[in-house]
Amino acid sequence: MSARLARVALWATGVLVAAWLVAPTLVVIPLSFTDKVSLTFPPTGWSTRWYANFFSDSAWMMALANSLLVGVLVAVVATVLGTAAAFGLSRWASRRGAAVANVFLLAPMIVPGIIVAIGVYAVFLKLQLAGSLAGFVAAHTVLALPFVVTSVTAALGTFDVRLETAAASLGAGRLATFRQVTLPLIMPGVVSGALFAFVTSFDEVVVSLFIQSPTLVTLPVQMYSSVTRETDPTLAAAATMILVLTTVLVTGGLALSARRNRAR
Repeated sequence: MSARLARVALWATGVLVAAWLVAPTLVVIPLSFTDKVSLTFPPTGWSTRWYANFFSDSAWMMALANSLLVGVLVAVVATVLGTAAAFGLSRWASRRGAAVANVFLLAPMIVPGIIVAIGVYAVFLKLQLAGSLAGFVAAHTVLALPFVVTSVTAALGTFDVRLETAAASLGAGRLATFRQVTLPLIMPGVVSGALFAFVTSFDEVVVSLFIQSPTLVTLPVQMYSSVTRETDPTLAAAATMILVLTTVLVTGGLALSARRNRAR
């Protein structure tokens, strides 16, 4: 009975901590449906006018389109590079320099965002990449790469390399072995990494503030600019849509990982 009570207490503590962390974030949802012209909580009336305002405002829609475009491109580039890096590190983990390379790949996850933003801005000014689509994709890829490397490395950690040896013994080349044997088996990790890469890019604001241009503004930057000018609840509507999208994608990534672990 004591063990059961301990488990119940542990679950209750976890739920309370999760609620404490998530509750402030969920406040934006009712705020996005308020009928007032300012951010007042709790709302005294309900309306969807701010969602209509979001989808009818060209500035908000352009920012959303930019974020989606950059996020998709970053997901593709980071997934390809991160999968290749994770594959190389897993194969040559015992060699000198592999640990150093792994530290450098994971550094953007550890280094404060403002430091990365200042460094990226200084370099991009010289390369004339600030404010360009290529610059946004390059900068966000650097930030998203560690998540792909971590996810794919975890998938490769439980991969049986003897399957590759068996494929090679049957005449398959390295590329064919990777495409037909290795990649399908680590695909849940690759997809999870791609989802996390997209979410990382879609939510990024610090680096984006430094490299933005009048013609290329992402949704988080537009939200930051909006909150510095006015208290329009359209901001809450945009935040709610980001919250829902990122939650769905992250939950999907976690579900894929859980499904992979159960299958194994």
